[in-house]
Amino acid sequence: MSRALYRPAAVTVRPRPVYAAAVEASNPSEIARKVAELKLEHRELDEAIARLVADLDADELTVKRLKKRKLWLKDCIARLESALIPDEPA
Repeated sequence: MSRALYRPAAVTVRPRPVYAAAVEASNPSEIARKVAELKLEHRELDEAIARLVADLDADELTVKRLKKRKLWLKDCIARLESALIPDEPA
């Protein structure tokens, strides 16, 4: 089996929607729902990365890509959470 095509069975990959652009900024409940979804995916990625790191035969490139995706999710969560904070007049 080619290492480039290796995908561990324990890791499930979801389709990748565009997060920040897909959320209506004026609807706080929609933003909160999306933040909850992203946090769940972030947690699942954390568990998948831990399982792969424990596996000595794990593909390093796959682990690196999952970690990069996890960081990207963290950035998206931070952007959306900051959108929930109302602007205060100066």
